[in-house]
Order: sequence, then structure tokens, then C-alpha cells
Amino acid sequence: MNLRELSKLLDSKIHCCEESLENEISYVCAGDLMSDILMFSEPNALLVTGLVNIQVIRTAEMLDIAAVIFIRGKNPTDEMLDLSRIKSIPLLTTDHTFYLTCGLLYEAGLKNVPMKTAKNEIKY
Repeated sequence: MNLRELSKLLDSKIHCCEESLENEISYVCAGDLMSDILMFSEPNALLVTGLVNIQVIRTAEMLDIAAVIFIRGKNPTDEMLDLSRIKSIPLLTTDHTFYLTCGLLYEAGLKNVPMKTAKNEIKY
């Protein structure tokens, strides 16, 4: 699924980097603790979060996150938008809750970032 399709699915607003709307999303990672996102993310993933601060953009940059969507109608700051434009990281917002956002993405067939269990098994 590309960002344009994802944006329609989530009734989201695109705040920057519209030129990236054809980029494909491989996985979804969701959370408000950037330390968890650092541990459990993959390149080309969509980051779903309710945390709105500059560290979200810095984390997305480090991990080659494809895009960030903020939930519950939260909007990025001007500082976040400026950095996202420089780093070409699309920022979107949706009025949906965390649960509904993740549920819609799951229902659409997007997968969780693969994780290794304690037994070194890959889980999605």
C-alpha cells in the first residue's frame, strides 16, 4: 500500500512531503515510546504515534521510517514540519484513535514489523 492509499484509508491530512505519496509502506510500527520504536522498527515502515515532538522526527530519520502519522487529531509543530521537509519524511494526521488507526491498517493487510521472540522465531 502506498501513502496516498493509506492516507485515504485513515481519512488523514498530509502536512508535508506530498511528493512521497507513491512510496510503498512495507510495515507498521506503533508506539509513543521512541525507545521501543528504536528497538522494533524497519526501514519503509509507517510510524503511528500520539507523541508530538521533534524526537519523533529524529527517530524516524535514524530508522529510515517512510512516514509518520499522528493520531487523535494531534498536529506537528512548525519545527517538526521544517525538519521533516529537510529529511523528506511525510507527516500525516488522523482524528482516529490509536486502536482504530492500527485496526484499519491491519484490516487493510499491512503487517507489523517482524520481531524475534526469545526462541529466535520471527513473529509479525
